[in-house]
Amino acid sequence: MKKESQTTYKVGSPREFAEWTKSVVRDRKSAHGAPKKWFDSEETAARAATSQVSAEAMVKLLSPGNLAVLEAIRRHKPASMRELATLTGRKEPSLSRTLKRFAELGIVSFQDGPHRTRVPAVIARRVHLEIDLTGYHSAVAVDGRN
Repeated sequence: MKKESQTTYKVGSPREFAEWTKSVVRDRKSAHGAPKKWFDSEETAARAATSQVSAEAMVKLLSPGNLAVLEAIRRHKPASMRELATLTGRKEPSLSRTLKRFAELGIVSFQDGPHRTRVPAVIARRVHLEIDLTGYHSAVAVDGRN
């Protein structure tokens, strides 16, 4: 299966997921680098990957204000979400939701910074929208830097 974003996942049974969750409760560091999404089969994962976002939702996400946020990240390389909020004049909760959505789509990533800060970085080069005017087969693809 070809994934369009850098989101990773794991296929496993509900029992495996429960056991993994218990191990994370015992040792939180064991979750570092682990997949954030679990599926019961490759088919379910494939369906989730193709239905992540509609072309209409992507157009809304790429509003002028949100594009300005991406440009601020690229240009200023803020050291934290708080710094980015100051640069853009946006409130942190709203900014965090927007960047979380960008991260889910493989447009932005986060690095761990000092003092539990999250450092945003733009990782996508392009977003391709294919819009079927009949409304049946629209698609979104994100090109990473590699």
